[in-house]
Amino acid sequence: MIKTFLFVLLSLAWLLPSNLHAQVRKVTITKESSKWQLRVNNEPFYIRGAGGTVQMDAVVACGGNTIRTWGIENAQSILDEAEKKGLKVMLGLWVQHERHGFDYNDQEKIKNQLEGFRIAVRKYKDHPALLMWGVGNEYELEYSNTKVWAAVNDIAKMVHEEDKNHPTSTVTAGTNAEKLNFVQTVLTEVDIYGINTYGDIESVKSVLTNGNYSGAYMITEWGPNGHWESPKTIWGMSIEQTSSEKAAVYLKRYQTCIAADSAQCIGSFAFLWGQKQEYTSTWYGLFNEDGIPTEAIDELTYCWSGAYPTNRAPSVDSIYFNEKKLAPNCIVKANTSYSFELFATDLNKDKLNYTWELYPESTDLKSGGDAEMKPPIINGRLKGKNQAQVQLKAPLKEGRYRLFVKVFDGEKLAYMNIPFYVEPTNDSDRIHFKEQTLKSFDEE
Repeated sequence: MIKTFLFVLLSLAWLLPSNLHAQVRKVTITKESSKWQLRVNNEPFYIRGAGGTVQMDAVVACGGNTIRTWGIENAQSILDEAEKKGLKVMLGLWVQHERHGFDYNDQEKIKNQLEGFRIAVRKYKDHPALLMWGVGNEYELEYSNTKVWAAVNDIAKMVHEEDKNHPTSTVTAGTNAEKLNFVQTVLTEVDIYGINTYGDIESVKSVLTNGNYSGAYMITEWGPNGHWESPKTIWGMSIEQTSSEKAAVYLKRYQTCIAADSAQCIGSFAFLWGQKQEYTSTWYGLFNEDGIPTEAIDELTYCWSGAYPTNRAPSVDSIYFNEKKLAPNCIVKANTSYSFELFATDLNKDKLNYTWELYPESTDLKSGGDAEMKPPIINGRLKGKNQAQVQLKAPLKEGRYRLFVKVFDGEKLAYMNIPFYVEPTNDSDRIHFKEQTLKSFDEE
């Protein structure tokens, strides 16, 4: 009798929905009274997103509600953790790039890519943390074969066939009239347009308006000015904004470029929720290498929750070079001593700790966010490197360098870096160097 009962239970088990499947949430995107509305289980949902998959507790604490991936690596654990934290996930399907060697004339490769994604969609489509699918990211960067657009649309069509509960999106590197035309005429299966933009974020709305784009969109990466669009030294290196300048930029861009367009923009993903080496080790990360939050996190907290955290991050005000305010294009002599002094403040009057580090300028420079190697630290050239004022003995070798300083209040940090050039020690070489660098700067 007991064996018969167990057999019946096992036989019927496949008919019973799993706990996970029973919790699947239907997500829709519709236009309601001239306004695009994302809904989860018919409840309005505005994306307050973090671009990254780390520090999920911090996302929640700051008032965020969504995270973004670029591919399906570790997708199960990411989705599971997000669900536990009450977060949604824009799950990326990494469409291969032509600049990485993928051939969009090769039909077999295109088919294999699509079928691989079909397996992933079937596997994750019923996860309760899933918000939408991100079909590709910046696949049109440095490309020539426009067939990639049709391949992306075919993938989005497949997603719709396999998953009736979640919308599709795609992401381009910025936007312009040409890209927008492909989005409107070829990507007919894509529900939401995602745009990665930095210094150009203020022009996004005008591009969409001039191109008569009437659909829903997201700002899928945004933050400080990109290294490619920042001012440069006369020796050609980009000048990074301080953490305080970046914090102000996050606040302004959220208020005037994201939240201001309530009709079409359904939310955004601040970049990068984590840390990476890209041009420098501090350019894009909202945290440092040890996972410590930076100033911009406070501004995102205000944008997402309407209130600042009790403990505010310190701020950097200015830096002095040999007791004078630092001017652009810092050029020093080899093996000669100089002083740098950072002036910083803290709203909570916390005790501030300083850390100075010296590096050669990075030469492992890539494009499109491809992985880069951090240059090795240079030791033995800094005196007082844990104080507000540091003594630098310039390196012996001519070349490009960058001096980093971090200010820590015990919980959060502020930072800045100073690119500088060690000029040749020989007088004739020094004159030649200055003539050449000034000439190249004028040509730009």
